[in-house]
Amino acid sequence: MINWTNGRALVATGSPFAPVSFDGRKIRIAQCNNIYIFPALGLGLVAARARRVTDGMILTAGRTLAANSPALKDPSASLLPAVGDLRKVAIQIATAVGLEAQRVGVAPATTEEEFRRRVISAQWTPAYTQLSEE
Repeated sequence: MINWTNGRALVATGSPFAPVSFDGRKIRIAQCNNIYIFPALGLGLVAARARRVTDGMILTAGRTLAANSPALKDPSASLLPAVGDLRKVAIQIATAVGLEAQRVGVAPATTEEEFRRRVISAQWTPAYTQLSEE
């Protein structure tokens, strides 16, 4: 049975949605799969030069995201990290994924420190060219 009286729910979507009002509070709807796991998983695979993706790598990505949950420190906090922390969390997820790829032998071995440097140097930073008006 679901208890709707306390206003607690786990809601995460693949697309952005506007916040929901409940009992005088505005609750942000989390967008999880498209911005947390997939880009960081890909970053880790590319940086590791992994030959394939394993179930363990996907589980590692999810567990690393879970370890970064603000709700671990404050039960009333968001389940997912703030979007402003996305790059930092992506580095952690990508590093964990790449190290898992190395552990299972589908990527060349490096030290953790060297691999983290690879992840950081491979992380894409959007830069937009200013178009001139003619």
